[in-house]
Amino acid sequence: MPAPEDLQKTSGIAFKNQLLLQQALSHSSYCHEYPDLAPQSNERLEFLGDAVLGLIVAEKLYLDYPALDEGSMTKLRSALVREDTLARVAKALNLGEYLCLGRGEEAGGGRSRPANLARALEAFIASIYLDRGLASAREFVLKWFYTELKEAVDRGTEVNYKSWLQELVQSRGKSSPIYRVVATTGPDHDRIFTVEVLVDGRVAGTGSGKSKKAAESGAAQQALVNLGEDFTS
Repeated sequence: MPAPEDLQKTSGIAFKNQLLLQQALSHSSYCHEYPDLAPQSNERLEFLGDAVLGLIVAEKLYLDYPALDEGSMTKLRSALVREDTLARVAKALNLGEYLCLGRGEEAGGGRSRPANLARALEAFIASIYLDRGLASAREFVLKWFYTELKEAVDRGTEVNYKSWLQELVQSRGKSSPIYRVVATTGPDHDRIFTVEVLVDGRVAGTGSGKSKKAAESGAAQQALVNLGEDFTS
């Protein structure tokens, strides 16, 4: 495993309190196995980092994109702080190689697991905030999220709920969603389609629309809510 000093060089952050950095890199499985070496996992830091990241992203969108309304900014922020985005940024930092994991988590591929990477990145952001202040945390986030922010703005604010659902169920080890039309109503020139989406054989969401695509998107959006994915904050 590479030394934490290498991560500090890559990130551009020199920590004054190395214990904060250690905590940010300590998975709960490691703390359970080695409580003397790592008395605290990164879970509390993750909670704080989520709030710090959300603030920095919201501030950036508010200041740099005055034409965006509240709904558009909410969707863009959601796209930037979701798990798969965080995992990509964490991979760019090679953050997984620095994680302290328990034996079982290590053997199970924990270093590349998106959830672990996303949580560790949020914890890392929190550790920067506590150690160096908001200005340093902002500088780090804006540097490492620059590409993700640019691509999100370039794509527009429309959320692809079907892709989001696909990524979510894959990250949880479930089978790919299956969409099926369960009802078609109205005259030929004004049809309304109702679609169900199944995850592991169970109905996870239902949506309706004037096209199958719109109905599938609505079903995927409802499934995300039902599966506990927060895409509004």
